[in-house]
Amino acid sequence: MSSPRRAMIMAAGLGTRMRPLANDLPKPLVKVGGKALIDHAMDRLAAAGVTTMVVNLHYKADLVKEHLARRKGFEIVYSDESDGLLGTGGGVAKALSHFGSEPFFIHNSDTVWVEGYGAALERMKSRWDPADMDALLLMAPMVTAMGYEGTGDFMMDTAGRLTRVPPSRVSPFAYPGVQIVHPRLFENLPSGGFSTNVLWDRAIEKERLFGVRLDGVWIHVGTPEAVAEAEAYLADLAPAV
Repeated sequence: MSSPRRAMIMAAGLGTRMRPLANDLPKPLVKVGGKALIDHAMDRLAAAGVTTMVVNLHYKADLVKEHLARRKGFEIVYSDESDGLLGTGGGVAKALSHFGSEPFFIHNSDTVWVEGYGAALERMKSRWDPADMDALLLMAPMVTAMGYEGTGDFMMDTAGRLTRVPPSRVSPFAYPGVQIVHPRLFENLPSGGFSTNVLWDRAIEKERLFGVRLDGVWIHVGTPEAVAEAEAYLADLAPAV
């Protein structure tokens, strides 16, 4: 089966929790390990064979465009949300025409991870099966997650099928903001802005929402404190000169 060659990078958020680092620049341009967050995402996607990246923009959009003008080796398309943010689901829905009928990656711009065995996006491509799946989410084990303050996002069975976390339960997995989706996930959409959670719940009802475990350390970079934690962790991994 064909692998996704296109991706949506979610870069339109206001980044309020990242202030003061995001006072003068948008969150995707905050640096971790000497590299802007959005470049971490683009480098992984390019290494996985993605040739077209659609980036949604809102807050300080001109700065993002100026930064990405330096990128080479793949096509960059912009989806303008200057008239108003559309949420995680609505933002992708607005850009849906750029993906045709083919599956594509969706990648948050505030997620960084250190690979374990193999490359996570390659494992996702190998696991992806559009006959059974409407979406395949990367799942980060809570025990190795950094900068994440939640109690987990989904339950995952032995086949990789995802369900919501029952009341009074804690999930062993968090969603690090990376998925492969089929355009059919976006059929019969609500109007205006909306969350991807609406679409995931529909896929769960059809038993078509799946996950694949991240074999590595996920770093959720959402606050200045998380940036400092990520910098310290990556510095410890750097080989001594």
